[in-house]
Amino acid sequence: MKRLLLLNGPNLNLLGTREPAIYGHETLDDVVALVTTTAAELEFDVRAVQSNHEGVLIDAIHEARTDCAGIIINPGGLTHTSVALRDALTGVQLPVVEVHLTNVHAREEFRHHSYISPIASCTIVGAGVQGYEFAVRRLARLLG
Repeated sequence: MKRLLLLNGPNLNLLGTREPAIYGHETLDDVVALVTTTAAELEFDVRAVQSNHEGVLIDAIHEARTDCAGIIINPGGLTHTSVALRDALTGVQLPVVEVHLTNVHAREEFRHHSYISPIASCTIVGAGVQGYEFAVRRLARLLG
């Protein structure tokens, strides 16, 4: 069975309690359950990793090159700052779908730039937790 890497960056462990008016009431566990269920319907397995540390995320991306078919990533605040995360994603040569819970383009100007979007196969913004479901389905289609 093919595997997908679900990667969530800094502060996403606080989903459900961090600014619920902006990010909603669903938790990271809800996200992982949704992705796992959706992926199973499409005959994919999921490895989920969340970290507040850039190096841990990069290590997970490097590991994915040996046993994953694609990556779904919500890089959190690293979206706007991390060339190293972008380099890791391009280095493993796996399809990437970028997800953001909110419409980052309707928020503060610093959130409008993503180092990940130009190298992603698809970017999903503003769909809330459902964006992760869309990401699984899009990645499955890309992988055939």
